[in-house]
Amino acid sequence: MLKFNPPAEPADFDIKARQPGNNWLAKNTDTKKRPIDYWSKFKSNLADGFGNLCGYSVMYEPVGTVEHFLSCENHRHLAYEWSNYRFASGWINSSKGTLDNQVLDPFEVEDDWFEILLPSLQLVVSDKVPLEKLEKAEFTLQRLHLQDDERVLRQRQAWYQMYLNGEITLTGLEKKAPLIARAIKKQQANS
Repeated sequence: MLKFNPPAEPADFDIKARQPGNNWLAKNTDTKKRPIDYWSKFKSNLADGFGNLCGYSVMYEPVGTVEHFLSCENHRHLAYEWSNYRFASGWINSSKGTLDNQVLDPFEVEDDWFEILLPSLQLVVSDKVPLEKLEKAEFTLQRLHLQDDERVLRQRQAWYQMYLNGEITLTGLEKKAPLIARAIKKQQANS
């Protein structure tokens, strides 16, 4: 993971999502009923704000989902709040479920808290994670399958192999898989 800054709320978000969404919530108090999706029409704005990177895997995500960091199930009143949205791969969003504050928020992570190891491409917690966040960081890696799950390793392998084959430059890799680019730079500096 890397630090992401909250993207600016789109000018028409309030009128097209928050207001109709909160009106729907006021009329539908049954908490078992999933809120109507007024947020997906802003998915591309959110993706742009995340540089088209999944907020958790930190790799290029061409489709992605609007993830409610604090879940609709536990925090219905935040279902239509822009500040509660993160851009994430669908399978990672599903893995997080309703864990809410049990995993690290891409907005609270610092850039040096995680690193990719070469050549294994495993994501690990660095020694820069503050002690009070360490357990949460390790839980995030496990719960979201970010360390060494085949789904995420295959993505990392594809980006790394494209770099090794000369199909993408290090500058290009920094835009599509910045943690891998950092690992390569670190390896180059140490050799």
